[in-house]
Amino acid sequence: MRGPLGAVIGRYPSSDGSAQMEGIIKHNRKCRDIAFLLLFIAFWVAMNVNSSFGFDKGNPLRLTFGLDYKGNVCGDRHAKPGLRELELKYWVNPNQVYQSGLKNSEFKLSNARTICLMDCPIPSEDSLNWVCDYPEGEIHLSMDDWIDRNYDYFEFLTPEMRNTSLQLQGPCYPVIFPSVNVYWSCQFIARASNMSLRHWEQMGGVKINEDIVIDKSIHRSINSRSSVLKRYMADIGKSWPVLIVCGGMLPLFLSVIWLLMIRHFVSGMPWITVILFNVLILSVTMFYYLKVVYDSRIEYAYQHWHLAGWIGNDAISPIIGEHDPYYRVFGRELTHLRVASVLMTIVMITAVLSSIAIVRRILMATSVLKVAAKVIGEVQALIIFPIIPYLILAVFYMIWLSAALYLFSSGQILQNDCSSNCCVYDLALKRVNCDRCCGYSIHYTPHIAIAILFHLFGCYWVTQFFIACSSTVIAGSVASYYWAHGESSPDIPFLPVFSSMKRLIRYSLGSVALGSLTVSFVESIRFILESIRRKLKVYNIMPESQVGKVAFYSTQGLRKSIEWTIKSVNRNAYIMIAITGKSFCTASAIATELIISNILRIGKVNVIGDVILFLGKLCVSLSSAVFAFLMLDTHKYRSAHNKISSPLFPVLVCWGLGYVVATLFFGVVEMSIDTIILSFCQDSEEHQGTAQYAPPLLMETLNDQNEMQRLTQ
Repeated sequence: MRGPLGAVIGRYPSSDGSAQMEGIIKHNRKCRDIAFLLLFIAFWVAMNVNSSFGFDKGNPLRLTFGLDYKGNVCGDRHAKPGLRELELKYWVNPNQVYQSGLKNSEFKLSNARTICLMDCPIPSEDSLNWVCDYPEGEIHLSMDDWIDRNYDYFEFLTPEMRNTSLQLQGPCYPVIFPSVNVYWSCQFIARASNMSLRHWEQMGGVKINEDIVIDKSIHRSINSRSSVLKRYMADIGKSWPVLIVCGGMLPLFLSVIWLLMIRHFVSGMPWITVILFNVLILSVTMFYYLKVVYDSRIEYAYQHWHLAGWIGNDAISPIIGEHDPYYRVFGRELTHLRVASVLMTIVMITAVLSSIAIVRRILMATSVLKVAAKVIGEVQALIIFPIIPYLILAVFYMIWLSAALYLFSSGQILQNDCSSNCCVYDLALKRVNCDRCCGYSIHYTPHIAIAILFHLFGCYWVTQFFIACSSTVIAGSVASYYWAHGESSPDIPFLPVFSSMKRLIRYSLGSVALGSLTVSFVESIRFILESIRRKLKVYNIMPESQVGKVAFYSTQGLRKSIEWTIKSVNRNAYIMIAITGKSFCTASAIATELIISNILRIGKVNVIGDVILFLGKLCVSLSSAVFAFLMLDTHKYRSAHNKISSPLFPVLVCWGLGYVVATLFFGVVEMSIDTIILSFCQDSEEHQGTAQYAPPLLMETLNDQNEMQRLTQ
């Protein structure tokens, strides 16, 4: 059995008449859960090793640009030859592209000869254009001269070279089909230029296949799942200014403003929060639908103009603008935006209905928030304290995101092992070479998936760790206020926030590491089970009997209940760790016993207060998402080098970052309420139902008979 908590925490007499003379918070502590602190440190070391692997083997350019016939990444200034301004991947041999698109063909598109260009070639209206290999050997041209000549040095070829070029073996290849830039790859349009084709046939060139297969072969490559995922990751790297502004600075500003308004306009803040939340979620949903409608109209117009030569739901659709020569693929990206729009609609409807349901409870939340506002007014350092974990996490996220881009692009560029006929003229060897003419691909090591999952888990654990540290420091500061009768007592340390921080760093980091690990582990298990459930749903492997269906959906509810319970217990455990200095398990047991014994007293207060705070966090994160949409809709991110494939991932990342920042700052109010209420429960329990140390405002809130009757109904 645990002893009276008041005697442990304060120097005031407990219910048994004893007294402690050690100040407001017990200082006779010792380090707890050291093994888990060592585990956390070892995990950090492992993350550094994992990230160093990515920095060594990765190249973020691979996420955006393709490979040429030498294995170089287009746009890489360190390649040989230098390709800094040559960012577009172009397939020079249309017959190879056609062959790769046939159903039973063994020839793969990755083995087709590719070259890096500055812009996509188009056929000439009155002659035949050529695209030639990089100049070397007997071709004495610099790369700049080669670019200035539009990649054409056919007139300098020897008779032998001209003959091999007419056989589509290089070093020069005819431009028969027009092509457009689709995500830095030149997509063929399967409509051969009649003039160019006539010139080619007159010169004695081999037959060139004209078929829609040429379009679809490249389209399948560009629109594959791996290519889309790479583009999404590249979008995050390109939109880093948006992440800094909308994921870092904007939520910081909004969170501080919200805390200040809670301090000075507490009566109106619950209403403002609920209304603003509904307006913002409606705005985000509207932005998604506007984006889908805009892109769908362009796709519709494209399909009816027959620019690509076929009609389909996943056709290549260009965005045509006065200064925008780039084109877009409407396949998976548009589908993902449509799915996101539907999900946002469901969330919006749920949010509006929930807001209507809690209107009658908002007055209760106002009473609780007044107590938190009183605490913030007495311990004013609480408003600025979250800036410390905010800065730490900001530095961590910048390094983590950089390492993530390198990890996703890590691997070795190796030449493919192909048996297909891909003979080409080698300028360096001065002959046709059929031995090493296969294309290049990025080969990922078997453990790269594990490394990425480890990296993602590390991000979540570190985030939970610093949020837990912030919560514990706030709880220790608020406890000093409560157990001093809620006044500016000389027994409260000069800077309670920094005193609480000192106790955390010296004694309780191991306990915080264990608590954050528990949440991270449960979330990881939930993610794995959810992935399995979706796989089963996709393959229609669902329980057929009624009992099986009930068990299936019951386990989902049980899983969510366990997740919520663990998060709630963790939060209250951090309060007891800050107050008593106990280990995580002991503190969890104390907190759980207090909650269970006072569930009717604090249940509704905690729930309605948490709902308002959760809506406030969503207001900040939704504001980040809205501003991210607006920034990404500017010309900078719709054309040229910074063009993004879809705003989906950057907006989601800004949303997530905004929520984390809001959690740090809103934790001041959240932990203040929880600490005050938990301390009040223990105080009342020790003194036969009458709290001795509660501040007057809290007594007015919780001891009023009408309020208590409303809380327990």
